[in-house]
Amino acid sequence: MIHTPRLRSLEARHAELEQRIAAEGGRPRPDDERIARLKREKLALKEEMERLRRQK
Repeated sequence: MIHTPRLRSLEARHAELEQRIAAEGGRPRPDDERIARLKREKLALKEEMERLRRQK
């Protein structure tokens, strides 16, 4: 698999969002709107990563 700097950056951001989602979900009273927003952002990153991978 070819890893461009942009793809590596997206992967790092994706992993960071995953951690933030898990942290928010682990709180006694998680903020559902925040979780939904983070998940949408994570999905957008995943789609961009897949697009970059298909181009290679």
